[in-house]
Amino acid sequence: MHARVWQLRIKPGKLAEFRAALGGLTAPAHRQQGFRGSLALVADRSESPQVTVIGVWNSLEDIRNSERNMFLMQAISHVIGCSDGFPQISEQEIIAGSLFAEDPDKTRG
Repeated sequence: MHARVWQLRIKPGKLAEFRAALGGLTAPAHRQQGFRGSLALVADRSESPQVTVIGVWNSLEDIRNSERNMFLMQAISHVIGCSDGFPQISEQEIIAGSLFAEDPDKTRG
């Protein structure tokens, strides 16, 4: 599995708008072949927070296909108005992980 990792700083007062823009990308992202899900993290609660968005994909080829069919450009256009500059985007291989595993407290009985 692979991840497309975005790092960006949000313009002052634009965090709610950024969240809405990300929400608008959920359905189109899930229509992309190989897209598994995403996670958005905020590093601080300042007026202009640093945000990391991680999109998880089955393969690097699936990530590349999303670039060719313009999904990446659509995603950038949704968030660029909230971003202080262009997002830094990289692709990384996932070597381990267990996001959203079952809550151990719920399995104890």
